[in-house]
Order: sequence, then C-alpha cells, then structure tokens
Amino acid sequence: MNKDFSRIITLLRKEKGLSQKQVATDLNISQALLSHYEKGVRECGLDFVIKLSDYYNVSCDYLLGKTPNKSGKTLNLEDIPDSSENKDNKFSGSVLPTLNKKLIVNSISIIFDLLGKSKNKSLTGEVSGYLMICVYNVFRNLYSANAKNPQGLFKIPNTSYEALCSASLSLLELSIKRTIKSSGKSKEDAASLAKLPLSPDIISKEYPLYAASLYNLLQTGENAISAKIK
Repeated sequence: MNKDFSRIITLLRKEKGLSQKQVATDLNISQALLSHYEKGVRECGLDFVIKLSDYYNVSCDYLLGKTPNKSGKTLNLEDIPDSSENKDNKFSGSVLPTLNKKLIVNSISIIFDLLGKSKNKSLTGEVSGYLMICVYNVFRNLYSANAKNPQGLFKIPNTSYEALCSASLSLLELSIKRTIKSSGKSKEDAASLAKLPLSPDIISKEYPLYAASLYNLLQTGENAISAKIK
C-alpha cells in the first residue's frame, strides 16, 4: 500500500470528528489494527480498501491517492467554474480581499492568453507550475494556522515543504527564463513570445477589461518590493 493511503484515511477520520475506537468498531476490526493502518505500519487487503470506500463514501482511487477528488471523477475543463462569474460561491471579507482578488485573477487571465498565443507548451507548463506552487504555499500556511484543522491534507512533511517550495520556485523561474530565451530558435516556435509585440497601448487595446487590473497589480507589486529593500 502506498504512503498516501495511511495519510488519507487518517485525514478522513479526523475530518469527520471520529475516534479510532469508533471507526474500528464500525468496521469490525480492532483499534490497534486501525492504528497500524493509519500509521502505515501494516498493509490492508483490497477488501478493506473497498470497505473504507463505502464507509467514508469516497472512491478507492481517492483513498490510494490517485485522485484529489473524493468521488474519483476526472476533472475536465468544463467542470472548472469561473470564480469571477460564479455567484454561488460564498466569499466573505472586506473590500480589500475582493479588490486584490480581481487584480490577480484579471492579470493572470492576460498572462495565460499570452501563453496561448505563444503556443509554447513548455513555457505554459512552467508558468502554470510556478503559479500553482505559489498558491499551494500560501494556502498551506493559511490551512496550518489553525492547529485544530485536520492534518493529513498535504503529502510533504511540515519540516521540509518550505525549503522544497523555495527550491522548486527557483528552478521553475530559471526554466521559464531559459525557455523564453531559447524561444523562436526553432520552426515550432514561430509564434513565440519573442514575436508578440507588447506595449501599454497594445495591452490596453487587446485587453480593455483587464488592462487596468494588470497596471494596478504591477504598481502595487513594485511598491511592495521597493518597501522591502529600503
């Protein structure tokens, strides 16, 4: 059994506020055996995986760490909601978080449109990876702020994730720079970023709805950087 299994079954139990004793009783096994499963000391059989799947109402693939979706459903483009248009999501807070969210979302929309025009899969993957790790790092800090939140959502131990995030971001930034520098040198890169003209006027014309957000984000970012180095 993989390492994800023990982490996930522990997370599910804590998420539901159940004790090991209660779950063991419900599953008709000893508490000691369940403890061994949760610690990864012992491996269970396929029958028990299926039993846990029914008990927690999740898919076997989720229990085994093969998908982050509890139902096991494969995520398609059509399934991803647009948070900027979806009114069903409940976002709370002051005006500042809402404003900053719009600046970030609209600016990222421009970035990904430019990546689409570049037709460079490597660059798209590297930029996506960089942004995803940034979001992962921030969310992990927010999630971990409350010690009562059920632990086990993350695979990487608390002792090493910050260093690994920092290293990954540095490597991805280097890859992004190398990819941009080398783009346009092959026939496949005929529509690379090196051939995409950009200027404030062009951006405002191409992205009339999002350009102001980008300019405000750039100004805010530079002000924050300048404040740090003073």
